[in-house]
Amino acid sequence: KRRLTPGEFYQKNERALAVINTTFFSFQTHQNLNLVIKDKKLVGYNIHSLPGRGKDTLTWRHPLGSAIGIFKNRTADIAWTYTDSSRKRAFAVQTPVSLIKDSNAVLKKVQLKKIRFSKWKPVAAVGGGPVLVQNGEIRISNNEEWKFAGKAIDDKHPRSAMGYTADGKLVLLVVQGRMPGLAEGASLTQLAQMLKEIGCTEAMNLDGGGSSCLIINGKETIKPSDKEGQRAVPGVFVIVRRES
Repeated sequence: KRRLTPGEFYQKNERALAVINTTFFSFQTHQNLNLVIKDKKLVGYNIHSLPGRGKDTLTWRHPLGSAIGIFKNRTADIAWTYTDSSRKRAFAVQTPVSLIKDSNAVLKKVQLKKIRFSKWKPVAAVGGGPVLVQNGEIRISNNEEWKFAGKAIDDKHPRSAMGYTADGKLVLLVVQGRMPGLAEGASLTQLAQMLKEIGCTEAMNLDGGGSSCLIINGKETIKPSDKEGQRAVPGVFVIVRRES
């Protein structure tokens, strides 16, 4: 699958107002690693397992991935989603579920919890993670999703995020970074604080680093951290003008 820069996605859509990068992806296959829903159709799936860093036999399991969806009535929702390429729809739950780790480790204590999934039917949705704000409060699900787990939550990088407010406003946020003395970037905690202060009821992190880019009316809002400029990505979230 071919990747394009956010600027190229903007040029492809005559009615585009804003374009923000979204999902994490593989540089090798150019494949999205998160859910993508376009025109009510599930076109991208959560990748459920990835090899542990530096290990050949260890597999981290990610049963659920966080995503933000926009519905027909123009409301938004952030949920933890389950996708399967054999199914046409995503299923969602409103609380994170801790990861499962496949290894030879002996579990001394096991806690089982019943969760209820429901069909999730947004018109458009993109995955990322972790969730940063829930019910108007900072609630970072980095350990449950195994994204930036542990101390990685404090690392400063360029960031992209989406959220929504109680009165129905959609929030797109990017933070410039990796430019010593000019813009250091933000930690996930700092990003969550910003989104809470803006008034987000719910908000989530998207792919960051060199991928972070937000274009409004054809212009970059931050300077991308890659020397080459905007990074080509497999997918973006586009806000378009209403058809007259």
